[in-house]
Amino acid sequence: MALMKNARKKKDVGIYGPMAKWYDKNSRKSRLQEMHRYADLVETHTDAGSAVLEVAPGPGYLSIELARRGYLVSGIEISADFVEIEKRNAQEANVAVNFEQGNASALPQQDGTFDFVVCSTAFKNFKDPLTSLNEMYRVLKPNGRALILDMNHDATNEDINNEMEQSGMRGFDRLFVKFSFKTFLKSGAYTREGFEALIAQTEFSNYEIAKQGIGLQVWLTKDESMVRRSIHSEK
Repeated sequence: MALMKNARKKKDVGIYGPMAKWYDKNSRKSRLQEMHRYADLVETHTDAGSAVLEVAPGPGYLSIELARRGYLVSGIEISADFVEIEKRNAQEANVAVNFEQGNASALPQQDGTFDFVVCSTAFKNFKDPLTSLNEMYRVLKPNGRALILDMNHDATNEDINNEMEQSGMRGFDRLFVKFSFKTFLKSGAYTREGFEALIAQTEFSNYEIAKQGIGLQVWLTKDESMVRRSIHSEK
């Protein structure tokens, strides 16, 4: 099935209405530990108090966890329904996160604003992934890092079954998520080679891609020496 690929040809794939509410509820039940693990990755690779942007934060739990840890966090989300949910969740958690509605391919922030950019489980939804990568590069400070966490197109059925066991989901939620993984989510996901082809068209010269469970971790660095060469070449 190529539902995800076909859907993102016309526009970025967002989650709205009742589906956004279900996603928030399911994340509270089954994905908070996953968000903590993602926050650990960010924490390991950037300094305390750094400025962090989350692109497509969904219900906002990763951004909220990062704010709890003392980061200055902003989030850009295409779904107005999710932005409302994010703000409510941040208020409930008593943390400050600057959640805004916007598009990954046209980030509203100025050049060189963030030390770290993170995007989890959403990159495969973007209509214009190349422009989105270029926007991440633009808003990063020199030597800043970006991390994309998303499903691996080459994930096996065994990978997916293991993921569901670790998630602890049961009943309808488990059946629905497993079906989603095996059909439209996997079909729309990128392979390692797909990511490499996109990165080759950007100014990111320093990257690393690692397989983790059903997903890929894509690490990107805005190399300061490359930035300096680019500035020098323009003079």
